[in-house]
Amino acid sequence: MIIDARTHVRVARPSRDLAAAERFYVDGLGLDVLWRSTERVPGEHDLLMVGPKDGGWHFELTRDPGHPLEPTPTVDDLFVLYLGAPVEEEQVERLVASGGTRVAAHNPYWDTFGVTVADPDGYRLVLCSRTWG
Repeated sequence: MIIDARTHVRVARPSRDLAAAERFYVDGLGLDVLWRSTERVPGEHDLLMVGPKDGGWHFELTRDPGHPLEPTPTVDDLFVLYLGAPVEEEQVERLVASGGTRVAAHNPYWDTFGVTVADPDGYRLVLCSRTWG
């Protein structure tokens, strides 16, 4: 097994409201819906997968209607996007209009180099003006 830069990545976590999460990540952030469960299947989770089309990663949000989990984000649970450019205020405004809340970062590094917005479940998205590496 070789894990390298082409290895696909899925990050998954629970959500209390998939419709609210979709508004935030699709309408606010601009990601694409890659998959969504469309029918109720007993014993299966509701799913929303978002990310860039043809990307090497995606973000999966789940909800188990039979045994829902309450999301338990901390101030250091971060989803960081390295933009390599200044964060546009219009982008932040779209995220807030789509259910997010602009918050101060727990680590001041992220306030120096970006903007932190809590999603509807309280998890934090950081738009970082720096590049990766």
